[in-house]
Amino acid sequence: MTVSRCLVLLGLAVSLATGACGRKAALDTPSQAANDAKRNGVAVNQPAQPAPPPVEDRRFILDSLI
Repeated sequence: MTVSRCLVLLGLAVSLATGACGRKAALDTPSQAANDAKRNGVAVNQPAQPAPPPVEDRRFILDSLI
């Protein structure tokens, strides 16, 4: 394969991989989300579940680049 064909295939692969990222619909405002939750029977203003204990920070191969 030629270099240009490889670049085209790489570009297509990247565009397909990132094409599904993001959200298509408009974001809900907090008041809209609360109203929708009330309408659907979800408890609003309930205390959040406790956070899990922190996990030990492990080294990653690319950490030295940061």
